[in-house]
Amino acid sequence: MLKIGIDAMGGDFAPEAAVKGAVMALGEVGADCRILLFGDRERILAILAAEGCPAEKFDIVATTEVIEMGDHPAKAFQSKTDSSITVGFGYLAKGVIQGFASAGSTGAMMVGSMYAVKPIEGVIRPTISSVVPTASGRPALLLDVGLNVDCKPEVLAQYGVIGSIYAEAVLGIAEPRVAVLNIGEEETKGNAQTKATHELMKAEGDAGKFRFVGNIEASHIFSGKVADVIVCDGFVGNTVLKMAEGLYRINKALGVDNPFWNSMNYEMVGGTPVLGVNAPVIIGHGCSTPLAIKNMILSTVRCAEADLAGKLKSAFNN
Repeated sequence: MLKIGIDAMGGDFAPEAAVKGAVMALGEVGADCRILLFGDRERILAILAAEGCPAEKFDIVATTEVIEMGDHPAKAFQSKTDSSITVGFGYLAKGVIQGFASAGSTGAMMVGSMYAVKPIEGVIRPTISSVVPTASGRPALLLDVGLNVDCKPEVLAQYGVIGSIYAEAVLGIAEPRVAVLNIGEEETKGNAQTKATHELMKAEGDAGKFRFVGNIEASHIFSGKVADVIVCDGFVGNTVLKMAEGLYRINKALGVDNPFWNSMNYEMVGGTPVLGVNAPVIIGHGCSTPLAIKNMILSTVRCAEADLAGKLKSAFNN
């Protein structure tokens, strides 16, 4: 039985959005998956009753504290030992659950990722990534999108390995094309960081670690024609991601309605996976709706079912 933990108290609209999203996910996770809700038991039960959902459909782990957005992440993670996030990570570290997701404090989720489940041995710096839609109809992966704003070329080269494994295992892309985000496609273009990264990734591509296709310009990120995995530092990746979110909101306000632009909606992505740690961790948007929570849960299930952490451990052990 696959068990997935959800922070019912995380997010701007918790616990209502989190619990309703979990109810929505029930019909899609399958009978061999059990969802554990961490949070205020009485409030969770009241929402389930209002939704007409039997409480026995879930395992409820009662907690009495919440790590608020304004709390210091590390201090709160340590001091609020009965918070939904801290208790959830305790279950994940012990292997009681096989994945954990929250739309709560991003900082606390990263503290748990780094100190409770810990980075995979050999990974210099874990990363957060985002699935982005493309005009070709299949998704692409952008990483990093905000965790590491300054990256050495060695770190970015590892992102090529990590992103390639995720794209194949979770997104189902065979032999994903990996590229470095740059200001031009030519090998000589870029700053010192991207030039050195290109050199390292080309060598690793030649060694068979992943399918390296060179540089990619920002104008091709959403085309799907050049790459399936786009590597960049967190400063650049976060800028690209927020630009895309802004364009989605503008197009929605203008009344644009088509599958490509609709897939830009953060609710459809659900959350951002933390890659390079020993267990699946998904961080949702703070303003997550029930739909976003549902998709965050489904993303967590996919990562766990694909044994993503196991595949990454194997790659770095070798």
